[in-house]
Amino acid sequence: MPSAAISVAQVISLTHYLWLATLLFLLGVVGITTRRNALMMLLAIELMLNAANLSFVAWSRFLGDLTGQVFVFFIITVAAAEVTVGLAIVLLLFRNVKTLDAHDVNFLKW
Repeated sequence: MPSAAISVAQVISLTHYLWLATLLFLLGVVGITTRRNALMMLLAIELMLNAANLSFVAWSRFLGDLTGQVFVFFIITVAAAEVTVGLAIVLLLFRNVKTLDAHDVNFLKW
């Protein structure tokens, strides 16, 4: 093996991970603002949470501290609860209104 072999850790730096996390977060924001389907909005929220997870793990590895990975564990737990409650709401919404369009749902207004 040649000694000049470049490892992946040398090629992909913290900046690359943070740019990817920023791109994923912006895609989630665009998904929230442009989609009308409730399921697509939930997926966009999940994309934003995963972007935050990627950022936490990248900083955790860069600093050599496990605190960021502990935050990711709690974010994944909250995201699982959010998916459970969100899908239950979406199923009840579809059962009662027969649509998943967020703009057509107005029975929650007073």
